[in-house]
Amino acid sequence: MDDAKPDAAEPAKEPKVLTPEAQRALAEAAERRREAEKLAKEIGGPSGPEPTRYGDWERKGIVSDF
Repeated sequence: MDDAKPDAAEPAKEPKVLTPEAQRALAEAAERRREAEKLAKEIGGPSGPEPTRYGDWERKGIVSDF
């Protein structure tokens, strides 16, 4: 016996209405991303998250906290 349920049509979701503050925040974030793309890329720097932001620096398996 097959217990599969028939495909039920999901109700259409209404688009989320954003407040003016949320719209402004999204626009500012998009502008920051565009500006970050214009910056020169670091050569020979650490890969992954920015170490100065997260408080430690790892190089060849040795971690330095600062």
